[in-house]
Amino acid sequence: MLFEYNAVDSNGIFRQGTVEAANVDAAIVTVQQRGYNVVSIDEIHKGFDLMNIEIDWFQKVSNKEVVILSRQIATLFQAQVSALRVFRLLSAEAENPQLQKILNGIAEELQAGSSISRAMQNYPEVFSQFYVSLVRSGEESGSLEKSFNYLADYLDRMYQVISKARNALIYPAFVIGTFITVMVLMLTLVIPRIAQILTDAGQELPIYTRIVIGLSSIMTNYIGFILVALAAGGVGYWRFRQTEVGARTIDEVKLSIPILGNLYKKLYLTRICDNLATMLASGISMVQALEVTAEVVDNLVFKEIIENTLVEVRGGRSFADAISEYPEIPGVLSQMAKVGEETGNLSSILQTLSVFYNREVNNAVDTVIGLIEPIMIVLLGLGVGTLLASVLMPIYNISNAI
Repeated sequence: MLFEYNAVDSNGIFRQGTVEAANVDAAIVTVQQRGYNVVSIDEIHKGFDLMNIEIDWFQKVSNKEVVILSRQIATLFQAQVSALRVFRLLSAEAENPQLQKILNGIAEELQAGSSISRAMQNYPEVFSQFYVSLVRSGEESGSLEKSFNYLADYLDRMYQVISKARNALIYPAFVIGTFITVMVLMLTLVIPRIAQILTDAGQELPIYTRIVIGLSSIMTNYIGFILVALAAGGVGYWRFRQTEVGARTIDEVKLSIPILGNLYKKLYLTRICDNLATMLASGISMVQALEVTAEVVDNLVFKEIIENTLVEVRGGRSFADAISEYPEIPGVLSQMAKVGEETGNLSSILQTLSVFYNREVNNAVDTVIGLIEPIMIVLLGLGVGTLLASVLMPIYNISNAI
């Protein structure tokens, strides 16, 4: 967002200008970092221009772009390029207008004296708390290029895991969606006409034919109510998902679904182990690593486990002992973590576990794909076969009677 400010510098001279920031608080901080005392600051609202409409949804910064950006930043830091010049160069090269705007904003804040982590903190939709924490650790230790390399490697691993899981479900979802669309069209457009012919013939219809005609009648006569009910159900689910109880219930259900629940569990374990390993290897304390991991694990069940573990670690208990109490955490994880703590090599052990669970996720995805395809073929065959039999069998009987 763009803000216009009125301010006074240290010599009492009136200053006026604009600054780009994520919100008004960030804009005030940026102006103050320039050595000015803010008098007033207001967001500049652009007038409606049909030729220059920006649709943020289409300009969203993708995970892939963040991975590439992190790798580019690490490379430029290794080449001893200054931080300000790094973000100016990347901003000029960015193809995504939203990313270009964010990099420009970071560059402006760096020029005003802000640190990289503080500037990135103003853009949480792109740079997560985990990301900012690792950058801050690199600033404090003087090894920013190492932190950005860690981030690029970590984000690349997470991107590959999530992409494989998501892409594996695209084909089944497309086929099932197409099947449902065809069945709805058949029941609302084709079956009513055939049903009229079968009814006029006066013969007794099989039970499965009467069921299909009944479904067709319901969908034809009450399609408006069905659509409203589906819309209401969708809104109800969304609102339930926004509540704490609803979000936790849905996350618990995700973990309890046969086969898919195992996939989700291993995905979250991969994320937990990889997060902790990356942050510990960067010199971040276990307490801070657990705090950040709890925020980015993306499942309330595991978030609660991490938060409870954090409380016990703060109280002096070891990480391995604290996490071993929860049935969702495999025994091998807590046992290997204990070995890592005893040998002082916990980050390496957790990284090994992350690789192991990452491999397990890939195997689970392959298993799900292998099961979904035959099940989908059987269900589609039953659906199409039932629909055709319910129509063709009565027609065949009528033709024989004639």
